[in-house]
Order: sequence, then structure tokens, then C-alpha cells
Amino acid sequence: MPAEIVSLQHAAAWWAFALSFVFGAVTQRSNYCTMGAISDIANFGDWTRARMALASVGLAIIGVAILKMTATVDIAKSFYVAPKLVWLSHIVGGLAFGFGMTLASGCGSKTLIRVGAGSLRALVTLLVMGLFAWFTLRGILGVLRVNTLDQVAVTLSSAQDIPSIIGLSGANASYFAIAIGIALLVFAFIGKEFRADKWNWIGGLIVGATVIAGWYATGKVGFIAEHPETLEAAWVATNSGRPESLTFTAPPAYLLELLAFWSDKSKFVTFGVASVLGVIVGACAMALITKTFRWEGFASTEDLTNHLVGAALMGFGGVLALGCTVGQGLSGMSTLALGSVITVAAIVAGCRAALAYQMWRLEN
Repeated sequence: MPAEIVSLQHAAAWWAFALSFVFGAVTQRSNYCTMGAISDIANFGDWTRARMALASVGLAIIGVAILKMTATVDIAKSFYVAPKLVWLSHIVGGLAFGFGMTLASGCGSKTLIRVGAGSLRALVTLLVMGLFAWFTLRGILGVLRVNTLDQVAVTLSSAQDIPSIIGLSGANASYFAIAIGIALLVFAFIGKEFRADKWNWIGGLIVGATVIAGWYATGKVGFIAEHPETLEAAWVATNSGRPESLTFTAPPAYLLELLAFWSDKSKFVTFGVASVLGVIVGACAMALITKTFRWEGFASTEDLTNHLVGAALMGFGGVLALGCTVGQGLSGMSTLALGSVITVAAIVAGCRAALAYQMWRLEN
């Protein structure tokens, strides 16, 4: 590998570790959790954590629009906005991920945060999720995915971001996105309960900022206009070979793959792999500082079973849907991709179904 490329990969990986360290520390302190937000609304009608997530999405949308408008990052090259819309994969994957994260007590990012805070059951969940994500990327479930669900798709006449679909381009598309981002921020901050605790808005805004920084790290820091071997533009820091931002389902699989094939010189610490490590270390640091670090194990056989099944569903569903609550719910939504909107809706539906199932289990 040319030294210039290796240098760019290392720089982007350090960016990933640093911003993910911040992500892990802040989400640990602020109790940022998408599953928790859905549960709060369903069970108590409390929108506080949902407003936190919407503040993140709003800021991320604005940031990506500015990156796109200033030509800092070529967002059009991201897989999120590709014209091919695998709508059935988004629905099935989102439902599976939403149901699974509820059984497993949190999504991929929350699992990493809990690992950092001392949860051994979260560590088991992470390993199983990574394993099933690996199966779905490259193994037997990947063959099933490619030959069945991914075949059900629609190829659009434009990129699948909403501005392009409705005919907007250039600056107009960016202004449209910025308006949506501002609207989401306004909705978040009009909530009195949201503003009451500073960690609500600190958490929401910093998480959104890390998503923007992720796009910059892969799309600018890890970008080379002319690869010395191919003589073409290349994004050399990611597993997808395209600009991307934070996501936490496929990267644990890539981490397992890196560890399994360490002697393979073609493998390296990608942006995604470094971000997994950064979140764990950041959450651990915050847990130690706030004295909330606690060793935690499984409460019962049923608890173990729920986490194993949930982890498997998250690994399969997250890859199938091209992202998780962060990968699609934040990074994907920051591009206003239609597939991301479909996935997020399916994740919410899957989570609500799992909450209903858990209530039924308690009552019977």
C-alpha cells in the first residue's frame, strides 16, 4: 500500500477514535438512547429523549447540507443516496433491528456504551451482534440477503435524497435541507422539559456534531483525488470505499474480521473499526469519572436468551437495512435519504412491537 494512502487511513482512523470517544462519553453522561426515547413516549408520553435525538438529526442535516453546498464532501457518492432503493430490505431490516434492540436492552451504540461502563452482558451482545452482522455481510445470511430481499428494489431517476426526488438541486437543495434541520431543532428546544436539563441539549447537539465530523473525516481527511494505483478519486478510510459517518452494526463485524485476519496486509483499522473502539473507551472514561462504572451480568436464563436473540436480530437487521439507529437514524437521515426514512420508521415499529411483546410476557 502506498505510504500516502496509509497516512490518510491513519489520520481518518484517529479522527474516528477522537470523535467517537466524545460520542461515547457524552451519550454515557446524558443517557442518550433511541430505544429509551421510543419507550419513554410509548409508556409515559415523555418526549425528552426523543427531542434529544431530533436535535442531533437537525444539526446533522444542517452540517451535511453545508458540507455539500461548499463542496467539502461529495455526499452524492455515499451509499445512502444511491438511486437504487432496496425498500424491502429497509423495512425487514428495520423491523428486525428495532425488535432486537428492545430485547437486547439497547441499540448498537448503546451496547458499546454499556460495554464501556462495565456490562458483561453487553459484551456478549456485542460479540453476537458482530458475528451475525459478519454472517449477513459475507456469510450464509449474506447469500440469502443478496438473492432474496435485496432483489426487491426500485431504481429511481435521481439520487434518493428527498431534495433530489422533488426536483431540487444545487443551493436550493441545501437550503431546503437546512430549513428541515432548523425545524427539527426548533421542535426539540420548544420542549420545556428538554431545556430543563443541560445534558439533554448538550448531548443532542454534540452527537449531531460528531456525525458531521464523521462525514468530514471520511469525505475530506480520508479522500484522495487521484489514487496512485488506480488514478481515480478514492475514499480510502472506510470499509465501503465511500464517504460515510458513524454507524455501529457493521463496524463490530469488521473489527472481528480484522482480528481474525490480522496477518492479512490488506486489512487495516478503518474509520468504522476505530469508531467502535472510541465509543467504548469514551464511555468507560465517563463512567469512571462519574463513578457509574459497574460490573453487570445476566439476571436469568431468560435474560440471556433475550439478549442473544436480540443481538442476532440487530446484526442481521442492521446490515440488511444498511444501518442502525445511528447509521440510518443519524448518518443516513443527515443526507435526507428516502431509505433512511423508511428504515427509521421500521425500527420504531419493530421497537413498539417488542415493547408490546414484553408487556404481554409480564402479564402472562
